[in-house]
Amino acid sequence: MRLGVDFGTTTTTVAVADRGNYPAVSFIDHNGDAQDDIPSVVGWSNSALVFGFDALRAMDEDEAPLIRSIKRLLSDSSMTPRSTFRLAQRDISIMDALVGFLEYVAFKVRTDSSLAQIPQSEPLEAAIGIPAHASSAQRFLTLEAFRAAGWSVISMVNEPSAAGFEYTHRHRGTLNSKRTSILVYDLGGGTFDASTVTAVDTDHQVLASRGHTMLGGDDFDLVLAQCFAKAGDIPLNSFAESEWQDLVEQSRTVKESLTAHTRVVSAVVHDRPVSLPVSTFYEAATPLVEKTLEVLSPLLQRTEDGALALPPECAGIYVTGGASSLPLVSRILRERFGRRVHRSPHAAASTAIGLAIAADPDAGFTLHDRLARHVGVFREAESGSLVSFDTLLSPNLQIESNKETTITRQYRAAHNIGFYRFVEFTQTDHVGTPLGDVTPLGEILFPFAPALQEPDISLANIHIARTGNGPLIEERYHVDRHGIVTVEICDLDTGYSLTSALTSGA
Repeated sequence: MRLGVDFGTTTTTVAVADRGNYPAVSFIDHNGDAQDDIPSVVGWSNSALVFGFDALRAMDEDEAPLIRSIKRLLSDSSMTPRSTFRLAQRDISIMDALVGFLEYVAFKVRTDSSLAQIPQSEPLEAAIGIPAHASSAQRFLTLEAFRAAGWSVISMVNEPSAAGFEYTHRHRGTLNSKRTSILVYDLGGGTFDASTVTAVDTDHQVLASRGHTMLGGDDFDLVLAQCFAKAGDIPLNSFAESEWQDLVEQSRTVKESLTAHTRVVSAVVHDRPVSLPVSTFYEAATPLVEKTLEVLSPLLQRTEDGALALPPECAGIYVTGGASSLPLVSRILRERFGRRVHRSPHAAASTAIGLAIAADPDAGFTLHDRLARHVGVFREAESGSLVSFDTLLSPNLQIESNKETTITRQYRAAHNIGFYRFVEFTQTDHVGTPLGDVTPLGEILFPFAPALQEPDISLANIHIARTGNGPLIEERYHVDRHGIVTVEICDLDTGYSLTSALTSGA
């Protein structure tokens, strides 16, 4: 069984590859109704973790505590496989929660979905999605959780790249010799991604990507909840945590029911009804949509009067992601870009459909993606009295879908020990110093002096000293098809080497 799995912030969507068709899979919820997705929630009931619809049932029947948008926890650059979060006054392992939820999704696919019953002996082979600007740590945690949950992962694909597959499968005729690319605008529950994707027949290439890992539908829910509180003249600091979460959940439901014709929205705040014009919410939420335009602006061009516009070779903006269904989003995009804005008819399932296409070998689709973030290293210099910085990998590095990419560099060591501190970052200043979201990826102490290359020697307390003309060192940076980077440092004179995956838990 070949599937595409979009593990989303608020919901998880699955599509299946079925003889050239890629329908979204529906699931039976706790009320016996068919749903197009599974809520990405984790709860605590009867001294155990519960997931998805089971977590919602436990909340409805027993007021069991739950946490929504668990995927957003992965955006924290400090997350490692050993990290925990608080639920029901307990410390819960992030990996236990992720693996448990993905096991639950697999169970629902096999036994309680629009697919026929799938025996345990038949593997669930899946292409899985990941935000385009996900860190190495988030990619590693996601991949490990899927594997531990019993999924056979075929590939990990950046979410807007997958939506690009869905676009060309559905609208291939809009791309021609003059209009060769599409700009994917993917606004999900917790993240925003944008990618420029070119397509020649079934061959896809990502030219550039931009993204924001903490901007999505959850933020619109919070804005609407604040609007309701203000309309009811209720101070935010007067809400108990459970009361505030209830208002946010009401706001989520109200937001998802909005249409272009909605004029007034209502909620119950502190046991009394509160209404407000939808225009009030839209005015408060407009800065969030403007932020998405700011993020994708490097993918656009400026006209003579300074306005942002689509490049002439771009067929248009393809709007996907569950949060993009908010009418305000399409309204602002059309005000800026006119008729070249196209919304996916399956916005919430677009990524999952694209992933199912990626999982289907008969589709013949290929993808040449790009590294999402910079990777660099701080090194000791001048006997440890100075620190230098080198950018090793940049977002223009092309990643092949079927093989590993390797970058090498050689130099003569000048010290007895090399101290490497690897980081991942989003931008640099004019001299190449890392700026923006900087994430540590681990440290390596490497013995350049042959006498220190014995296995029982601890390098931590040895002074770093300049030694002059040392051994020939080669650094090899391997980028796998999932965008995870591994460094291999080798003394070419002695053959001594160290290898480490660059994740925040390294």
